[in-house]
Amino acid sequence: MQKLYSAKDYQKYVDKKSPNSKLGLNMLKAFLTGGLICMLGQLLMNYFQSRNLDQMDYATLTAMCLILLSVILTALDIYIYIGKFGGAGASIPITGFANAIVSPAMEFKTEGYVLGVGAKMFLIAGPVLVYGISSSVILGILYYILK
Repeated sequence: MQKLYSAKDYQKYVDKKSPNSKLGLNMLKAFLTGGLICMLGQLLMNYFQSRNLDQMDYATLTAMCLILLSVILTALDIYIYIGKFGGAGASIPITGFANAIVSPAMEFKTEGYVLGVGAKMFLIAGPVLVYGISSSVILGILYYILK
């Protein structure tokens, strides 16, 4: 006959087998990683602004530099280590999105430029674009109707 265990015994078993959470450390790493990426962005923006560029130009150059840096670090297999260390902090929208587009494209480059790189480039980013664009259209229509 099979022995039945109480909920208390089962909880002890689960606690013994489950790894301890490092939530505090993970949050600190995410904060530091995200903060360093944002600080780099601010330094770039300050640099371009000091060159007497107008706001649109220095904002565009800052975004382009962060995207380029993310693409280069992804291509050199360095961004994956930043992501492993920083967790959610490495998914700052501009660098994380660039990484999400480049990673699948690089993985499938052996399948060719059209069916490999082109088709897989938006594997992860595609749903973000679809739902982002769709929700903005719906909100735009609602705004137009309600206004």
